[in-house]
Amino acid sequence: MRRNLLTAVLSVIELALFQTVPRLSAQDDIFVTPIPNAPFSGVINVERSIVRQDGTVVNLKTVRAIHRDSHGRIYNEYRSLLPPSSSETPQITQILLYDPQTRTSTTLFPPQHAYRSGTTRRPPATTPPVFASYGPQNAFTHEEDLGVQVMQGLGVHGLRHIQTIPAGSGGSAKDIVLTDEYWYSEDLRINLVLKHNDPRAGSVIMTVTQVARAEPDSSLFQIPDGFTGLDAGRSPQR
Repeated sequence: MRRNLLTAVLSVIELALFQTVPRLSAQDDIFVTPIPNAPFSGVINVERSIVRQDGTVVNLKTVRAIHRDSHGRIYNEYRSLLPPSSSETPQITQILLYDPQTRTSTTLFPPQHAYRSGTTRRPPATTPPVFASYGPQNAFTHEEDLGVQVMQGLGVHGLRHIQTIPAGSGGSAKDIVLTDEYWYSEDLRINLVLKHNDPRAGSVIMTVTQVARAEPDSSLFQIPDGFTGLDAGRSPQR
């Protein structure tokens, strides 16, 4: 009887700890590390699903270019999301430029021919942010080593994080399983694949393709002629 009581108490404590610890969250983007002497270009294919309040699911897609030169400067596009059946080219909404030597971060707004620049205080990261670790694995969180594969001619190492929200938490009648998965290339120091799935909100799959190890055009990392600078906090006019 004492053993059963102790088991019940420990289960309650473990559940309480789970509810007070921040939820594991997926890296929500392919982070291009600003490291020197490793130039490359690639295309990110994005597949996203969004679960609406009425339970219906909306599927969307887009493609984005990424570049890094020998100085470690990065170029990262952001484009509009389109339905899977669309044959249109998604519009570029923003472009992020970063120079690790000056720590200058610039956001271009091509539709408005505007830009905003600033200097970051922290030194640039040399590896992608990984999923946060909140201590030992338990009945609610664990991870799986997916081993190694070859993607785009590069060796990658896969890891999957699984989090289970037990039935009864947040009004759910059944367990909710959240998964985060990524495949990391040590050679490029980026994730070539990122997957996140939350049955309550939706999912995202990002895959880097068309990897080329050549030096990108230097003009990609410059502010285009005719772009107007914006003050901090000022939004570009639509």
